Amino acid sequence: MRAIWKGALTFGLVNVPVKVYSATEDHDVSLHQVHNKDGGRIRYQRVCEIDGEVVPYSDIDKAYDDGDRTVVLTKEDLDSLPSERSREIDVVEFVPSEQVDLLTLDRAYYLEPDSASPKAYVLLRRTLEQTDRTAIVRFSLRQKTRLAALRVRGDVLVLQTLLWADEVREAAFPSLDESVRISAKELELSASLVESFSSDFTPSDFTDEYQEELRTLIEAKLEKGDALDTAETFGEKDDDEDAGGEVIDLMAALRASVERSRAARGADTSDKKTTDAAASGSAKASGDGAAKKKAPAKTAASSKTAASSKTAATSKTAAAKTTPARKAPAKKTAKAS
Repeated sequence: MRAIWKGALTFGLVNVPVKVYSATEDHDVSLHQVHNKDGGRIRYQRVCEIDGEVVPYSDIDKAYDDGDRTVVLTKEDLDSLPSERSREIDVVEFVPSEQVDLLTLDRAYYLEPDSASPKAYVLLRRTLEQTDRTAIVRFSLRQKTRLAALRVRGDVLVLQTLLWADEVREAAFPSLDESVRISAKELELSASLVESFSSDFTPSDFTDEYQEELRTLIEAKLEKGDALDTAETFGEKDDDEDAGGEVIDLMAALRASVERSRAARGADTSDKKTTDAAASGSAKASGDGAAKKKAPAKTAASSKTAASSKTAATSKTAAAKTTPARKAPAKKTAKAS
């Protein structure tokens, strides 16, 4: 683990140097959005709603909107605020552990002693254990003042940030105000049901089945070869390209990727039209032989379609030329009348 913060935990005259580590991590499979037609990566751009231009991140300020008016806050405005840069975790009070509402608990962090002797760290840990108290502390992290609960987990002190009081919504449901009568028998049966499900909680007994099935699905697709070349189709550029260049043509990249793959298998790429037809067929067919058999038939069908379209177009053109000549006398008569 890598420490994200270093400072000192202070209460009274006691100073405990500590390092702070994130106690949790996200194991969800990260998914991107792609175009279902060609697998191209979907990129998001910051576009100004006034002039329609793409705005670089360096030219973006923050703003507050109250519904009628917008107040723009520049970087200079934000830098003028008294920022919290203290490297101390100050203990405000020690409270009974049961008074800390679980609903207010947020992100958790491990504290590691950061001194030659961990005596002060161990002293604070044992004091919290014996008194069954939780320390309420204030500290600054990423330019924000945080309220947190300091408690013990095994041999480690855990710092768990708390939501502020006004960040917890009030549960006001009129349906719960109605009087409900529950008989003693119903309560007894309900308690019996709870007893039948009673057990000791072991977190390792539970797994995220959806994420496991998602990984299995991804691995199966990779084994079948049902995947795209990330460097080509996800818009990654070569190092020698201009950093501010346009986004790569995804369709062109896809065709190039297919052509290169077929060339590696010994396919003949000398004829451009044959290559385009084979590349299109290989994206839909499961075998290379099926694509080669369909190519001539497709070419013949295309020729017939082009010939019939050309004949129909010629007939329509001839008809269009003769029609005005027949209607000319009628137009003259109309003018005379």
